[in-house]
Amino acid sequence: MARIRVLVVDDHRIFAESLAAALAAEPDVDVSAAGSGPAALRALERAAAEGRGYDVLLVDAELGARTGGGELPAVPAPRPEEPAAVDGIALVAGVRAARPAVRSVVLAEKDDPRAAARALQAGASGWVAKDCSLQRLLSVIRGVLRDETHLPPALLTGVLRELTAARKHRSESERLVESLTPREREVLRCMVAGLGRKAVAERLFLSPHTVRTHMQNVLGKLGVHSTLAAVALARRAGVGPVGPEAGPSGRDVVERGGQLAQ
Repeated sequence: MARIRVLVVDDHRIFAESLAAALAAEPDVDVSAAGSGPAALRALERAAAEGRGYDVLLVDAELGARTGGGELPAVPAPRPEEPAAVDGIALVAGVRAARPAVRSVVLAEKDDPRAAARALQAGASGWVAKDCSLQRLLSVIRGVLRDETHLPPALLTGVLRELTAARKHRSESERLVESLTPREREVLRCMVAGLGRKAVAERLFLSPHTVRTHMQNVLGKLGVHSTLAAVALARRAGVGPVGPEAGPSGRDVVERGGQLAQ
């Protein structure tokens, strides 16, 4: 019998232990639990190194949002390359990018079309209520391993609406970014990286005055009034931060592909 390896990721101790115990009673399921995003990433890494990687992650939609009693015990401090905290959606996105064979299912306490749409965009294969039956959850686990996507019927219309709106906003953001000159796109990438005017000037071998002019032009063409708004729009368009090795190359910075669940 082929066994399904499941990792429950939830910082609510009682829920995590109860769910893990219920799943472990199934003859074809092996289950472990992690109490935080970094702990889950370490568990995935260890399992892969041992040649027995996980098949499905069950991720709390509110991972990292709780404080006070009820959390799992503190985990060891993360290594320098690991984030100190990872929320549920960020964990789904990271696992999807690093380990595409692993399927993620988000467990939620309430129906939220916007959050569910974000989860699908991040790479989740399902959104399930925490109070669903064990048989329903097992059906979803087995379904996502057949490349199915599972959503509660009551959420479907709202999620489709959110995904359509996100796609529209992305298209509009891409159009605005494409109106920038190559130099303005480089400046925008520096803004996304969080560089100030002086740092941008040093990186691109420009005077601070010239950088100021470029930044003003970027804000004007994007139709926004602040650097934060420009960065938010750039991220919607798929613009990444300037890399440590980058210089004044003038290349197109719009990264297209794979951002929305299709």
